[in-house]
Amino acid sequence: MKNIKLSLGVALALVCAAATLISAAEAGGKRVCLFDGKSLNGWTVLSCEATVDGGDMFIKEGNGLVQTARKYSDFIFEFEWKALKPEKWDSGVYFRYDTIPTGKPWPKRYQANLRQGMEGNVGGIKGAESKGLLKDHEWNSFKLTVRGTKAELEINGKPAWKADGLEETKEGYIGIQAEVPGGGQHRFRNIYITEVK
Repeated sequence: MKNIKLSLGVALALVCAAATLISAAEAGGKRVCLFDGKSLNGWTVLSCEATVDGGDMFIKEGNGLVQTARKYSDFIFEFEWKALKPEKWDSGVYFRYDTIPTGKPWPKRYQANLRQGMEGNVGGIKGAESKGLLKDHEWNSFKLTVRGTKAELEINGKPAWKADGLEETKEGYIGIQAEVPGGGQHRFRNIYITEVK
């Protein structure tokens, strides 16, 4: 049998292509890969420096966002992340926002926090908090489900929280926060979305 060697980029592209063919029965939609490990196509980089490094989305410098090219309302958003700072790391994933206030690096809308000790928490939503599911200094996986006024999160395959209290269903962008000066550099990979109908 011949050994077949694939570059990391090609391997990630094949995984993403396969994932788009997998139906997400729980949502009735298609699970779509948003990051192919080769480029930032499909993303808008705002007020920060982001690049692709070793198949990962690498938040290199600045305070800003790496934002989806289009808006989503109800969805399942899955991703893996790793903080490179040894302690006091800070980042986040914003969702359902329309604009960023003038002179500000981030929107006012909802944020699934990636700050040390607050990972996965969504401020202002009662019950959207968890502890004890993170692996420090390693890759962690998040699965954020947003439906109407409700949201829930899985961390590393385990239920973290379920909450109700989001405002009415509204389309908005999803943005990965860059907070390098204060929170350090982060890496992201295996980013998928399933639109919920």
